[in-house]
Amino acid sequence: MGIFDNILMGFQIALSWQNLLFCLIGTTYGTLIGVLPGIGPVVGVAILIPVTFGLNATTAIITMAGVYYGAMYGGSTTSILINVPGESASVVTCLDGYALARKGRAAPALGMAALASYFAGTLAVVLLTFIAPPLSGFALSFGPPEYFALAFMGLTLVTSLAGESMVKGLMSGVFGLIVACVGVDAISGEERFTFGFLSLLDGAGFIGVAVGLFAVAEVFCNLEESMEQVFLHAKFTLRSLFPNRQDWKDSLLPITRSSFMAFFLGNLPGAGATIASFLAYAMEKKLSKHPEKFGTGVMEGVAAPEAANNAAAGGSMVPLLALGIPSSATSAVLLGALMVHGLKPGPLLFQTSPEFVWGLIASMYIANIMLLILNLPLVGFWASLLRMPYKILMPLIVTISAVGVFTTDNNVFDMWVMFVFGVIGYLMRKLKFPAAPVVLALVLGPMVERTLRQSLTISHGDITIFFTRPISAVLIAIALISVFAPLLRGVMDWRKKVVEIS
Repeated sequence: MGIFDNILMGFQIALSWQNLLFCLIGTTYGTLIGVLPGIGPVVGVAILIPVTFGLNATTAIITMAGVYYGAMYGGSTTSILINVPGESASVVTCLDGYALARKGRAAPALGMAALASYFAGTLAVVLLTFIAPPLSGFALSFGPPEYFALAFMGLTLVTSLAGESMVKGLMSGVFGLIVACVGVDAISGEERFTFGFLSLLDGAGFIGVAVGLFAVAEVFCNLEESMEQVFLHAKFTLRSLFPNRQDWKDSLLPITRSSFMAFFLGNLPGAGATIASFLAYAMEKKLSKHPEKFGTGVMEGVAAPEAANNAAAGGSMVPLLALGIPSSATSAVLLGALMVHGLKPGPLLFQTSPEFVWGLIASMYIANIMLLILNLPLVGFWASLLRMPYKILMPLIVTISAVGVFTTDNNVFDMWVMFVFGVIGYLMRKLKFPAAPVVLALVLGPMVERTLRQSLTISHGDITIFFTRPISAVLIAIALISVFAPLLRGVMDWRKKVVEIS
């Protein structure tokens, strides 16, 4: 079938009452996650994995994708009203959004954020529709060596998800690989790292680890901080939310430029919505005829980053669906969710599960419409939620997380895994170790081990099989470059400082 036949099939699936209902639930919950400071899309998606375990795979992932999109939309509310970003991708929105609110223009700023998000999100899904299928078609020629090279390249993403310290990022990745080895070896049948616990024979469990590292660790971190709640009072009517003609004149080109730039940036490992929003803001400031006004309350300072973070979220779905490679922390959690629900992300996904892929893509068109409706008429309601005390919100998150993890397998041990990794995640944050590489290694580690052993079996132990096949050789070369490039850059910077001192 052609793309248009596939997308028509996708809409037939996405428009079923069950998928529409859960898409609405996901987008509403995601908007709430974005509005409430200190949670973010990674935590929101991680919490939802066990809750959606009883649903079919298509409905479950539609719900979680709605959370991802919704958090991108909702994050602007706190940025504009109280100068506190709901999630990291909305940090830049604070600069001009809060300044506009202090000028009495909070309503049109929120309206522009929602409309820019809708335009960018829809454009990203259109590009996803036409780019992902040919990319997956190309990858259908992959064998075990190519899959090993692809997964190995995915593992090297820890260099881009490492945060401030490359060494700490690599250490987190190695820790994730160790956790991935827990359980019974699929080939030899030997127990590994189980320490006598029968519950660990099937592994540590992705859900408990992910929810612990992100959701529970986030609660622990917030408990030790006194998060002062302030609120900028403003009245909202539907008419006041629509930007005026001058606002559109100033913002239309920035929205368009930022959307295209951020979509392709979202395809790249480690770039993500946060970096895209910063780059979009910097680009518009550089291209502006009045750069000195940025930060004082200009509408394009809200439109560009809000368009960018939504387009980047859509762009991250391309490598996730077509190659099975996550490009951000949230898409890494989504990758694990796909596997939990029995799907195998990668080149074969478009062939083996076309109903799921096209149903998910079609649901993204619908989700953007839902989010526009949720973020314009209901903006006053979302703003009022900022008054919710954190002493109520944080225990609620822990309770939902614990119940969700337990109901996945009706196993109390999974709850202990969640709390243990919650403590580990908390300590990692205190010591500035990134958590995303752990999840990435936990998801991709088994695939790397399995395809490596399959490839060496095919070649009778000859390691050159990875370098004599063109695709695997290119992918391994990219992986090695991504690992050593930051190290070489660090050496060059060190030599430059030595020369300056001398």
